Formats: sequence, structure tokens, C-alpha cells
Amino acid sequence: MRIILYTGKGGVGKTSVAAATAVKLAQDGKRILIMSTDQAHSLSDSFGVKLQNTPVQIAGNLWGLEVDAIIEGERAWGNMKNYLKELLTARAEGGIEAEELLVFPGLEELFSLFKIIDIYEENQYDALIVDCAPTGETLSLLKFPEMFGNMIKTVLPIKKKAAKVAGPMVEKVMKIPMPEDNVFDDVEQLNEKLYRLQAIMTNKEILSIRIVTTPERIVIKEAKRNFTYLHLYNYNIDAVIVNRVYPPKALDGYFCKWINLQEEGLKEIQESFSPVPVFILMLLNKELDGEAILLEAAEQIFGVIDPATVLFNDTIFEVKKEAEGYDFILNIPFADKADMDMGQKGNELMIQIKNEKRCFTLPDVLCNKAVQSAKYEGGQLHIKFA
Repeated sequence: MRIILYTGKGGVGKTSVAAATAVKLAQDGKRILIMSTDQAHSLSDSFGVKLQNTPVQIAGNLWGLEVDAIIEGERAWGNMKNYLKELLTARAEGGIEAEELLVFPGLEELFSLFKIIDIYEENQYDALIVDCAPTGETLSLLKFPEMFGNMIKTVLPIKKKAAKVAGPMVEKVMKIPMPEDNVFDDVEQLNEKLYRLQAIMTNKEILSIRIVTTPERIVIKEAKRNFTYLHLYNYNIDAVIVNRVYPPKALDGYFCKWINLQEEGLKEIQESFSPVPVFILMLLNKELDGEAILLEAAEQIFGVIDPATVLFNDTIFEVKKEAEGYDFILNIPFADKADMDMGQKGNELMIQIKNEKRCFTLPDVLCNKAVQSAKYEGGQLHIKFA
């Protein structure tokens, strides 16, 4: 089953482009499910159908759902959440709003992504189209499987056996409750799901990410940052869709100054994202709601191309043997060298760009070798190991 995620800055039309893609694929005879992980759901508005946390049939081959993060959160960590709530209130004399303290930023969005695992493993559809939250929230979602999985392994090394042996003493002396087996089960299942999600999302034959942008400079800059960070986490961006491009005849008179600005924006997008395919959706003279107009939009974007195919596959990083060691090459275009930081700890390499950080487990050939130098040029970070 193919999975296609649409992301981009808020207000660029991700939902409409995702919905259009789903309609076209359904019209081509494929069984399609479109899903929204954005907590401010608007997918129902695109189709004029009330969607729920389970698939609702929109048309013959098309189903849709809007993820309820509360329901998915209870499924993912209900027992652990109840234990943490009990722990927070164990020695308190009221006044602690435990429920509010347990709302961790990004966690609800992460649990929304767990729905992808269930849908993929059930394998009832030919393709899953995902309408993601705006860029900032999406980036926090996509780094969670790796970051949170590592945290669980590091921060929660205690085992059931140790808790059973030491638990009664801790409860008696410290006056705090110890976790039951079902809490440990939650931790193990959460960790397992994170790795299953990571495996799906980094499989470039299964999952593609498509960035939606508009020709305005500020939006293009956001799209470039998005592109850089997604590359950092080894996700495959197989297309860029430029939405709301004004037809020349619409820019006469008062809006004539937009002609040059739009042309400059389109030129920058084509040059910057090449060789990633760039598709254009002209601004239509009606709103993008309803199957007919969504299909018209999809035909304009993709033409005769099948949107379900992997449109581009890039190598995010590679290792080259050199005369005196190895060159670890990481493709991260649009980054600013001043925003970069790097460190090595054992067989892990940490790369940070502004607030985004990723730890790479080094290939076997680089294990026990140390970083000698690093250089960023032409959108590539070259790290020399010896």
C-alpha cells in the first residue's frame, strides 16, 4: 500500500491538494483512504461529509477519516497516563491539575500518526493519503519515532522484575505508588509502535512526502526549511506542489505588480528544488470543495501522471571511501552553515540545524572512527572520518 503525506505552511491549501489527489486516484479505480492528522480538521468541509475516527465512505472507491487524538492517545498510553496521574497526585493535597500536566506538546499528534500503522497493516486500501498539520507541528511529529523511542530505552530501563522486588519497599518508604504490569506493557507497546512507524516512514518505496507551497517568498522560505529538516530525518520528498498560481489574465490592472513577483517565485522554486518534480495548480474561479472541482484540480496538477507512483527517490546520505579514510555525505539543501552544530559520541553522530537535531547511528564501516573535519558546500555536508 502506498502512503503519501502532504505538508506545508498553514494556509497553503494542503487539505485541498490532498483531497484532490485522493479523488483522482479513486476515479482511476483504486481503493483510497484519506486521513487528516491536523487537530483543526477541515477535510470534512472539502467533501461535504461528516468524517469520524473510523473510515467513512465518501464515494465508490473513496473513504475518509479525521483522527481523534484523544481516543488514539487512550489506546496508546492510557494505563501509563493513569499511573502518572496517580503519581502526581499521590502526595498532593489538591490543587494539581494532573490532566493538564499530562498534555505533552506533540504527543497527541504522534498518537495520530499511529493510525498509519493500523491502516497499513490491515492493507484494505491501495493508497493512504495523509493531510498533515502545518509545517512546525508536522516536523515535531516526524522526529518523534526516533527521538521518543531512544528516550524510552534510555530513561525507562527499569524492568517488571525489579519493580516487583523493590516496589513494596518503595511504596512503604516513599509513600508513592509503583506501576502495575499494564504500565510496563504500555511502555513496551509504545516503543514497539514507534519503531514500526519509523520503519514505514523511512521506506521510500512505501511512503512519500509532498510539500505544498505558494509562489510567495515567505512561503517558499518555509518550504525550503521544511525540505531541509525532512532530509535530515531521511524522509523522501518526491514532489513539490505550487498552489494558488494566478493566471496572467487575473493579474491585470490593480494586481499587475504580482506578475513579476509570481514569476520570480516560480523560477526560484523550479531552480531550488530541482531535480524534485514541481507541479503547479492555477487558482481556479471557484472554491475547492466537492468531488467534481477536486478532480479538475487534480487533473491540472498531475495530468496523465499517476499520483500514486513514487515520483522521485533521492539518496539522503552516502559513505565514500577515500585514500585517507571515509567521506560521510549528507544531503541537506538550503541549510545555513551558521545554524549547524555537530558532535560524536561513540558510534553515534549528532547533527543539529537550528532547533532540529538528529542522531545518526554510524554504518559499520565508520564504527570506531573519529570525525576529522566537516565542510558544507553545494547543499551537502561532508564529514571526514579516519
